[in-house]
Amino acid sequence: MADMITTPFLANALQFAFEKATTEGKVTITMLVLVSLFSWTVIIRKARQLYLARKWTKRFFSSYRTTRDPLDLFRKKLDFTGSPAFEVYETGAEELDYHLQHNPVNVKGQTKISAASFESVKVALERAVSAQALSLEKGMIILSTAVAGGPFIGLLGTVWGVMETFSGIAKVQAASLIAMAPGVAGALIATVVGLFVAIPAMFAYNYMVTTIRAITQELDNFVTEYATAIEHAYVDNRPVSEEIADALSKMKWREGRTENLAETVTSHRD
Repeated sequence: MADMITTPFLANALQFAFEKATTEGKVTITMLVLVSLFSWTVIIRKARQLYLARKWTKRFFSSYRTTRDPLDLFRKKLDFTGSPAFEVYETGAEELDYHLQHNPVNVKGQTKISAASFESVKVALERAVSAQALSLEKGMIILSTAVAGGPFIGLLGTVWGVMETFSGIAKVQAASLIAMAPGVAGALIATVVGLFVAIPAMFAYNYMVTTIRAITQELDNFVTEYATAIEHAYVDNRPVSEEIADALSKMKWREGRTENLAETVTSHRD
């Protein structure tokens, strides 16, 4: 019963205060309503984005950690769109696959990549993490603006309204509560609306910043894990001396083959 009485009373009080607000106050309130609309749009979209990011990342990690091959999911063309970790994985896998095809190193019959190519893969992974962090943080400036600016915009409208109220009272020289109350109520509604804008945005901002920070840290940890898996499976980690010896043996083999071919051609001519 108390709620039923309080709600209409609050609505009537806000309506009365808005009607008594000055033109400047109504402009201020309109600005705050627009800020609130933008703020709630960001809150809804960002909440959905973070929910899907958590959901699909969990599924991606579940699939990724069941295989030992860093390229297994990439070659199977599995899709976990919505997961920042998958986007990072896909970028790294594409870079690794490119170097395996265009800059391969044959080590005992296995196709690997050089240390220089591995550095390119790590750079691609770091770039992908930065891109995902920017995507997650997109729109957060609107929430921070609503939190910081909403109360001050409302306070500006209130101060302006109170100033006009006292100016009007001074002109008519009738300082009574009945004369002051409508103007003060109309001025205070701007602060109320400013708080209505800022409080939800503040809670949403704090929650989302914490969630984004956790996801970004998760991406950094995954990059370390994935780079280690790539290094173990696909990077030529032989000592430089061994690589040089291998290269020299290949050169000698080619030279010997060329000499044999030259001798064969000469014998045929004779």
